[in-house]
This record gives sequence, C-alpha cells and structure tokens, in this order.
Amino acid sequence: MPCILLYGTDEFAISRRLADISAKTDKDGMNTSRLEARLTSDEELNNAVNSMPFLSDKRLVILANPSQKYNSAETKKKFTAFLANVPSTTLLVLHEILESKEAEKHWLVKAAAKIGSAKTEALMAPKVRDMNGWIVNETKQQGGKISSEATAKLAELVGADTRQAAQEIAKVLAYVNWARPVEVQDVEAVCVSTAEVDIFTFVDSLAAGDGKRSQSMLRKMLEERDAFAIFPMIIRQFRLLIQAREIVEARGMVQDVQEALGVHPFVAGKVFGQAGRFTMKTLEAIYRRLLKMDEAAKTGAMPLDMALEMFVVELAGK
Repeated sequence: MPCILLYGTDEFAISRRLADISAKTDKDGMNTSRLEARLTSDEELNNAVNSMPFLSDKRLVILANPSQKYNSAETKKKFTAFLANVPSTTLLVLHEILESKEAEKHWLVKAAAKIGSAKTEALMAPKVRDMNGWIVNETKQQGGKISSEATAKLAELVGADTRQAAQEIAKVLAYVNWARPVEVQDVEAVCVSTAEVDIFTFVDSLAAGDGKRSQSMLRKMLEERDAFAIFPMIIRQFRLLIQAREIVEARGMVQDVQEALGVHPFVAGKVFGQAGRFTMKTLEAIYRRLLKMDEAAKTGAMPLDMALEMFVVELAGK
C-alpha cells in the first residue's frame, strides 16, 4: 500500500498514527522526508517520492495539508494522477485536518478512495460530551485506571483537546505510580499543564525578539525535559499559529480559533493572541526550519538541543 491518507479533526490522533507508521516503516528516520505541501515544490515532492531508499526496501514521505496547495481543478487532477503512480518502494502518507461534516465529500478523500493502491483513515476528535469515555479508554491504554469523579474533573480541565488530555493522564498516572486508580484529588494536585504554559511563554519571548529570555526559557525546559519531548510541542505550537493566523486574516475571533482547532479555551486565547504578532510569511519560514531541524536530528546531522539553541539565537535576533 504505497499511499495512505490520514484525515479528520483529531490532530493528536493523526500525529500518534504518523509516529506509529514512522516506527514501523523507518525507525531511524534515514529514509524519511517530512514536507508541508504549500512550502514544497512539485519537483521537491517528486524527488522525495521517487528517490530510491538507502539501505532499506522502503522510503517514507509524509506530506501535510496537500489540499491547501492543490486547490484548483487542474492541480487536483494532476495530484490525483501523481498519487496513482507512487512507486512500491515509497510509502507516501498524506495528512489533513478536515471537519467531519465536509470530510467524506472532500475531493482528496474521494480521490484516494478511487485509487486502488491508496488507503484512507478517518480520525475524528471526540466531542466534549464524549471526552469522559475517551479519558477512561486512554487511561487504560496507558496502563492505569481512573475514577468517574477524576474523569469528570480532567474532562473539565482539558475540554476536547485530546493531546493535552493524554499528557495530563500520563502525568497523573506517574503521580500515583500506576499503583491505584486516579482520584479527583490527584487530578487537582497534578493536572496543571506547566509544560504548555512554558511553551506559550517561550513563543511569547521569541515573538518579542527577547533573545536573552528565549534562551533562558529554552534552557529551563531542557533541564526539566528531554529535547525530543519539547520539540513536538514547539512544532505543534507553530502549526497552530499558522492555522490561527489564517483565521485572524479572515477576521475571525477567539471562538473561531477554538472551534477550528478543537483546543481548550485557554489554548485558543493564547494562540489567537500570539498569531497576531507574527506574519504568515514568518510563520511559514519558521515551520519550514523546524521540519529541517527534525530531519537533521533524526538522521544524526545535528543534535536536537544544539539545533534548538541555534534556532532561538537566529529567530530572536531578527
């Protein structure tokens, strides 16, 4: 199966599925290319997909948000033909955030469904009313148990943000050492997402061009957490900022950001405010740089902590 389309509203579920595919297809990242469609030329995509794998039988190419680039009748037709001719030596994984009401009718979903060598997977975020069940199931997957009162409290804190919920579950299970069910007092004691607050503060300092504070924040985060734990959060933050910037430019409000991104009201408010402090051109350049850093770290070209230090110096200095 040389082509897979992951789509839906659950950004966390999509990223988790991408990680699973990456681990099974190209664990060390030597044969992986991660591309953002609108930042990638047709030539670059063609080269990535049609290059032969290095010391392996399979290449992995991950392409984000293709419909943002291929949005005319001519480009849609051309891209569909391209998908039908992905070589067997490459696994091309497309991923796209699509609202549930539009997903099944979306041209990309229809196109992939018609290609015999393609597979589609819908990953829809739970609604707020369904989060209690999601939290219980996720807690079981992480090897623990949680009381109904604790479940309700955690759902109140995270809203429909599955990524934040999974992070909070991991923290509170570690707090009880998986020795007993999580109770409401455990949630109240542990589940304040300090890591996410740190990321917001870090991005605030970058937006302000405060190099000294940015470097201080990065060092503080690196002292508390591994670089490979921090980096996905930074990538996610700038992905959210690009989405929020589009909403800002369309004269949308905080509520629009919350609904479109499916995040907690606190996160929506912070992202909305930060999006107004960057231009779209700057955000796209930053995101492109982060993808290159990710590839360099996974191939051993540069240690991730060093790459992050250089990233901060360069960005805050502009």
